[in-house]
Amino acid sequence: QLKLVESGGGQVDVGGSLRLSCVMSGYTISGLCMGWFRQVPGKERERVAAIGYDGFTSYTDSVKGRFTISKDNAKNILYLQMNSLKPEDAAMYYCAADLTSARYCYTPPYWGQGTQVTVSS
Repeated sequence: QLKLVESGGGQVDVGGSLRLSCVMSGYTISGLCMGWFRQVPGKERERVAAIGYDGFTSYTDSVKGRFTISKDNAKNILYLQMNSLKPEDAAMYYCAADLTSARYCYTPPYWGQGTQVTVSS
């Protein structure tokens, strides 16, 4: 059974950094499209970053140049390095997986439970 578990969230000051991790079990991360999404109460879920089956990476405009998505196939872990954090980055962050040969992970069917990121000004 595929399972995704996020960690690494927490409270950070404006301008600070966090690295989120997502451990996948029950399946191999290699060759999958994986993504990071975030959601604030009362707002729609937003796709933040994705890494496609071929390693192609994509980002929402607001995080380009600040966030980096990567994965360690040997450890079966997906990462999101977040630098220069802003108050508007505060949200619950979710890891997600798409088992098809996708590049952008717009509608992944598998989700983790989320990890909270708080940015203090």
